Amino acid sequence: MKKGSVTIKDVAKKAGVSPSTVSRVISQNPRISKGTADKVLQCMKELGYYPNAVARSLASKKTGTVGVIMPTSSEDIFLNPFFPEVLRGIVKGASQSGYDLLLSTNFEKDEELKVVENFIRSSKVDGIILTYSKVNDQCIEFLCSEDFPFSLIGTPDIHKEKVNHVDNDNFQAAYQGIMDLIAEGRKRIAFLAGDKNLTVTQMRLAGYKEALRENGLSFDENLLYFGNFDEATGNLYGKVIAELEERPDGIIVTDDVIAFALVKSLQEFGIKIPEDIGLVSFNNSILAALANPPLNSVEVNPFKLGEEAMNLVVQAMTKGVRGKRTVIPYEIIYRNSTGT
Repeated sequence: MKKGSVTIKDVAKKAGVSPSTVSRVISQNPRISKGTADKVLQCMKELGYYPNAVARSLASKKTGTVGVIMPTSSEDIFLNPFFPEVLRGIVKGASQSGYDLLLSTNFEKDEELKVVENFIRSSKVDGIILTYSKVNDQCIEFLCSEDFPFSLIGTPDIHKEKVNHVDNDNFQAAYQGIMDLIAEGRKRIAFLAGDKNLTVTQMRLAGYKEALRENGLSFDENLLYFGNFDEATGNLYGKVIAELEERPDGIIVTDDVIAFALVKSLQEFGIKIPEDIGLVSFNNSILAALANPPLNSVEVNPFKLGEEAMNLVVQAMTKGVRGKRTVIPYEIIYRNSTGT
């Protein structure tokens, strides 16, 4: 008998069991005794029968696949070094745990929920990784209502007791960044971030406010700037800040891509970093090191965030774990962008 032509019926005949029993062994059904399972597996080995992914999926009603929800389009993802590093960590975790990945990026803004619903209702995946969290996130609400296995990179502001999530201490990281600027004598400090509706933005904003409060510095809403995680946002607010009658003397930027463009834009207006404006950024990407001057930046370890997100979704799928939180330590990398 040619090995390529071996079927479940052949295995069943050799093992003296029914084809349905062979299917249950393939799907690791706990009702099958160890003796029967060992016998069937030995017959499969002798006959050279290896069920393909489709057969395993049909037998187990599992896909062996995890869906990954990334922000907007694939083009946007690879413009920012943060997300490729997150994805690299997820891929490593998937490889170690034996899962395939289904990456979804091709959706319009605010249509993530449709993608998540499609993943689940079309039975494409066994679990989902959300790579970011919004305030009052509809995806989290839906996944929790379905009790579908998922994990989150970030901190949910709803259903924390139900959501496996991995994050940095973003409040403390921003707080420490502002304290560093204040230690250099900065008193009028701006806050520049990406999407205002992301929970990571809100947590860093809270840390910023607390550092100002503790040091008796006034909070000025006119020094809050929000946009996208791209160069255009940095270019835009470089011009805005340069044209202010009373400019900030310090600024915390929540992404290196924004910060890199901001520095270049400010310099075009004759504003020097750090002589005129001290700056702290986030993510510690290659852009922070290549900027002129090199930027102080918070290392958040996106690779580890991605790897742990995969570990958490595996725990949700295989062990029913819910509400587990993992904190990845951050570190401020000091260069030359805050001192006078």
